[in-house]
Amino acid sequence: MTNTVTPLNVLFLCTHNSARSILAEALLNDLGQGRFKAYSAGSSPRENQQPNPLALEVLRRAGIAVEGLRSKSWDEFTGPDAPQMDLVITVCDNAKGEMCPVWPGHPATAHWGYADPSEVDAPPEVKRESFRQTMLLMRKRLGLLVNLPAEKLHQAALQNTARELSAQ
Repeated sequence: MTNTVTPLNVLFLCTHNSARSILAEALLNDLGQGRFKAYSAGSSPRENQQPNPLALEVLRRAGIAVEGLRSKSWDEFTGPDAPQMDLVITVCDNAKGEMCPVWPGHPATAHWGYADPSEVDAPPEVKRESFRQTMLLMRKRLGLLVNLPAEKLHQAALQNTARELSAQ
């Protein structure tokens, strides 16, 4: 008899899927240790949108894998072949106010707002530090999430739990 645990699927949403949602996806996949499988998407990524190079740089410098990260539309997660999400988290104020699709399986939802580090109008080293600070804030909150006991991650409790973490 094997003791396999099905990971919780978590989708991070932002508008363009180039900075905050990419950071969150990579961080949770790193921290989740198989208990979580993170994805990210945007409500309206620009044509040929790519992850922000500074987001990828701060992740690499933190020792977090960036292979496979790409900007994509949330439409990829609404079809019949898409992985079923357990939790959908918006990470920017723009996406919070948008009408989200109806997600298969009716996952828990939460909003964890972060300032957009790509909008910092400053010299490159200041902008880089803004990305690093955003990553550190996300890491703190995601660390709390991944260390929650199993009963807090059960479907019935997940929405309240995720929303409570937005205050952390």
